[in-house]
Amino acid sequence: MLPALALLTLAAAWAVSFSPFWLLALVPLALLLGVGIWDVVQKRHSVLRNYPVLGHLRFLLEAIRPEMQQYFIERDYDGRPFDRNTRSVIYERAKGIHGDKAFGTELDVEASGYEYLEHSMHPELSTPEQPRVMVGGPACTQPYAMALLNVSGMSFGALSAHAILALSKGAKAGGFAHDTGEGGISPYHREGGADLIWEIGSGYFGARTADGDFDPSQFSDKAADPQVKCVELKLSQGAKPGLGGVLPGAKVSSQIAEIRGVPQGVACISPAAHREFQTPRELVLFIARMRELAGGKPTGFKLCVGSRREFLAVCKAMLAEGVTPDFIVVDGSEGGTGAAPLEFEDNIGMPLTQGLLTVHNALVGVGLRDRIRLGASGKVARGTDIVKRIAQGADYTNAARAMMMATGCIQAQKCHTNHCPVGVTTQDPKRYRALDVADKSKRVQRFQAATVAEAQQIIAAMGMAGPHELRPDLVHRRVSQRKVSSYTELYRYLKPRELLAGPVEGWEADWQEADPDTFRAVAGK
Repeated sequence: MLPALALLTLAAAWAVSFSPFWLLALVPLALLLGVGIWDVVQKRHSVLRNYPVLGHLRFLLEAIRPEMQQYFIERDYDGRPFDRNTRSVIYERAKGIHGDKAFGTELDVEASGYEYLEHSMHPELSTPEQPRVMVGGPACTQPYAMALLNVSGMSFGALSAHAILALSKGAKAGGFAHDTGEGGISPYHREGGADLIWEIGSGYFGARTADGDFDPSQFSDKAADPQVKCVELKLSQGAKPGLGGVLPGAKVSSQIAEIRGVPQGVACISPAAHREFQTPRELVLFIARMRELAGGKPTGFKLCVGSRREFLAVCKAMLAEGVTPDFIVVDGSEGGTGAAPLEFEDNIGMPLTQGLLTVHNALVGVGLRDRIRLGASGKVARGTDIVKRIAQGADYTNAARAMMMATGCIQAQKCHTNHCPVGVTTQDPKRYRALDVADKSKRVQRFQAATVAEAQQIIAAMGMAGPHELRPDLVHRRVSQRKVSSYTELYRYLKPRELLAGPVEGWEADWQEADPDTFRAVAGK
């Protein structure tokens, strides 16, 4: 906009001094200036507010060829993009646009891996109220009614102040939960007013001593805040399991440094492992301690599953100590992040389907599933994603990328550089001022409401009265040109307490090697 103003001034001066024909140049320059001013003052498109006039190139590319989005505009920031239809669904729902589509599916329904849901010849009526899942086991004194879709963990630091505020305000208006991410509770979480799931990572930010240890006093004081509804211990995340969180030094502002208790301008790297426990038994006892310090609020942990044996060791520790978390969030390896080594993103950790089935079956097999609620996180963006995950064994779902896109993220893959073009993942006030909180919070609310409503409509089309009736045999996958199998045929679902009754085929070796006193395998046990 400033170059256009300079050229306009120069053309006017030249016309006065030399030739009136230069007045003709004033017309296009004046139009460009007018477009630039409008771009700056409008609130719908953050990219235009940061890049007036030039930002229209993005929309021109969309108009010329929508497929170019995948390569130039909306590439997924962990290298594995949502398909074009999914991206369109997210943006349309966030904007309140009805997502009908002409003609048929673009999916290859004959290809291996294609999945579909059974529908009923006698569908039910979809209920307008959002279903709730009560989270809170026997030791919980303040259970929480969780929505079917919530904001997954994204820290202040990874996200800008305006993005956090928009998510929090949207979650407050829509009545769903907002996971803080491991960066601690910021003033923007509080100002937004959402129900918070306070995530505690290995850095213990917000409840940390000067030496980086867990501070029970700080934790207890902050967990007592009525806005904090649940407390979540983060063991790992899907995009980089086995690594701690990373916040580049360029994004560690003075405010973030104060909230986290770390030096300003220095890369904030969380330890890969927690200091407070070394064994599965110590882990479950630490969960019990956190719940007690939190005044009986629902307390659980989040992980990307890497080893079935390790999780069985945790189950044995739960049985031995008589301690269970109130919830477990399973994060799939397809989960996204703003900063992670590519090889970790592509090759480490279980995908969500396998991880969710592992955790669900293990808890059923040891007789603890009814005490623990399961959340599922990993590329959840549509109503069908919610339905599939619940049918596979989850109780509710969380979304990160889809919620970011609802706030205006165009997935420019600049998260780690502090140069996000739309102000979602930057700590530069000049950039994040472009993100209009009032507009984007409404988009977050609309996206969540529309996605859950779509899930409810799908459940009704399946002839089910609610998500509690969903079963794995209702989800089918084409495994070859000639064979389609349901999830009950593809995977073995254990019976309650089956692991305790005797050897279970396919599980026996892991069960025998699992030890509540070590995360390592105990061969021959």
